[in-house]
Amino acid sequence: MDTKVALDTIWVLIAAMLVFFMNLGFAMVETGFARAKNAVNILSKNFVVFAVSSLGFLFLGFGLMFGDGNSIFGTSGLFFLSGADNSPATGDAYQGVYSALSWAGVPLMAKFFFQLVFAGTAATIVSGAVAERIKYKSFIVFSFFLTMLIYPVVGHWIWGGGWLYQNGMFDFAGSTVVHSVGGWAALAGVLLLGPRFGKYTASGKIVPIPGHNLSLATLGTLVLWFGWFGFNPGSTMAANPEAISHIVVTTNTAAAAAVLSATLASWLLFGKPDLGMTLNGGLAGLVAITAACAFVSVGSSLLIGLIAGVLVVVSVVAFDRLKIDDPVGALSVHLVNGIFGTLAVGLFAQDGITGVATGNGLLFGGGTGLLVAQLMGVVSVGAFVFSAALLVWATLKMTMGIRVSLQEEIEGLDTGEHGNEAYPDFMTRKPAYSLSALSGIDSRQQAGIPLKGVSPQ
Repeated sequence: MDTKVALDTIWVLIAAMLVFFMNLGFAMVETGFARAKNAVNILSKNFVVFAVSSLGFLFLGFGLMFGDGNSIFGTSGLFFLSGADNSPATGDAYQGVYSALSWAGVPLMAKFFFQLVFAGTAATIVSGAVAERIKYKSFIVFSFFLTMLIYPVVGHWIWGGGWLYQNGMFDFAGSTVVHSVGGWAALAGVLLLGPRFGKYTASGKIVPIPGHNLSLATLGTLVLWFGWFGFNPGSTMAANPEAISHIVVTTNTAAAAAVLSATLASWLLFGKPDLGMTLNGGLAGLVAITAACAFVSVGSSLLIGLIAGVLVVVSVVAFDRLKIDDPVGALSVHLVNGIFGTLAVGLFAQDGITGVATGNGLLFGGGTGLLVAQLMGVVSVGAFVFSAALLVWATLKMTMGIRVSLQEEIEGLDTGEHGNEAYPDFMTRKPAYSLSALSGIDSRQQAGIPLKGVSPQ
């Protein structure tokens, strides 16, 4: 193994470890934005989801995503655990098995691990959106199907040499492959679950349910920002100094711009700068630049970030008005800005800016060709993932159920699902509810019937 392969491998593995570290960031963000009575549940979901993703992607997902086959899914090397040649050979040695990755000169195991941590990220996104009312076992089963079947098929379309790649779509590090997939899957689950009890009154008024620990949420956001310096530049899968340096700067610039624009937007909209919006603004900028980070200039990344920060604030408000209850803003961050980031390639791309031939985007004289390819990717991925995820969620709802009982939701999932609490030495405040008002409505909620006229006392 020559020096370049060794250096490339070290870089890819370090980047993958940074992406793995993002699991901590997601756990802290989601826990901080949720109520104290559900902290154990969210921490447990975020810890277990990577283990589930690891096995699902190892068993079948990697082969479906990168195995040679047709333009829809891979058909070779499907069962990576036993069916792949696991020798330390690199590159073209896997032509005819995983040739979609033959451009990267690192060992197959390094390629697998780097792609695995991305799959885990897609599943983690779902956790926050369905928080505080999802059954633990149902979330685990869904995550397994997402990372073993749904995510890999989309990944094959774009990163595995499939039909969207052949159609000229570009997604450098996953605004669509990772973030939009997680967002569409989350949206399907949120719609079937319905809002948390007490979130909306019978008259349609929105009742704020603040998170219990913004310190954790801030810590988590900073961990995610840090981890993104592996997420985006690591997707070079080679220690290319110029490309990595450019991607780090575009990534950071978009995040910084989005932090400021989201803060200003919330200040103007609510009268005061909202920390939650500031944090989600930074994440929105990171998601939005993920597809374009290697294809746009630093100046363009600034504009992308500024737009993303405003977009996430407007989106959070819009989802709430539509009665789509997302406790952490995952849909606004990952779905909405995943879509925007994908389209941003078609607007802002400059051909060969890091040595990749993308053609120019609409705003740089390239016409509408690239933008149309990006839009086709957004629409087709959205239609497939939402439909497939809705089918899985609906099947789970009809079999094992997906929502906890009303009593369990009110008392907290920590006690009901796990039998312990995150803060056992502290007295937690729990709202008082009229038992007569709750009588007979739990079965209606499980069936998805809107609960009208029931509100906290």
